[in-house]
Amino acid sequence: MRAVVQRVKRASVSVGGEPVAWIGSGMLVLVGITHDDDEATAAKLAEKLLALRIFPDGEGKMDEPLGPDRQILCVSQFTLYGDARKGTRPSYVAAAPPEHAEPLYEMVCARLGAQRGVFGAMMDVELVNDGPVTLVIEV
Repeated sequence: MRAVVQRVKRASVSVGGEPVAWIGSGMLVLVGITHDDDEATAAKLAEKLLALRIFPDGEGKMDEPLGPDRQILCVSQFTLYGDARKGTRPSYVAAAPPEHAEPLYEMVCARLGAQRGVFGAMMDVELVNDGPVTLVIEV
C-alpha cells in the first residue's frame, strides 16, 4: 500500500463539479492499493498516518502528529502504482482491481476518521499547501 501525504491548509474534492468532501488544516492523503495488500496492511498504513509527525510544534519544528484539531481528506489513487519504466505510457497492472481495493480504501478512511473522495470517480482535487511537506509512505 502506498500513500502520498501532503500537509495542507485546506483541501477539497469535487465530482462532476459538485463538492463531495473538504477539510481545513490537516493532511491530504492519496492512497494506492496493490494486489498483495490486505486488512493488516490497511491498518498499518492508518496507524502510520495518524502517528506521522509532520506538523509544527510550539517552536516551529515538525514534531507533532495530526491531533484533534486537524483533519484528513483521503482520495483513492490507483495511478500511484503506475509503472513507466518501459516506455512513456504507464502500466497499471500493479494496482489492485476495484473489488479488492475499495474495501481496503474504505477501511483506511474509517480508521483515520477521514473525509473521502468517491472511489473510482473522476475527481477534481484542490489543495493549498501548508509548507513544503509532501511524503511518500509505503507499508
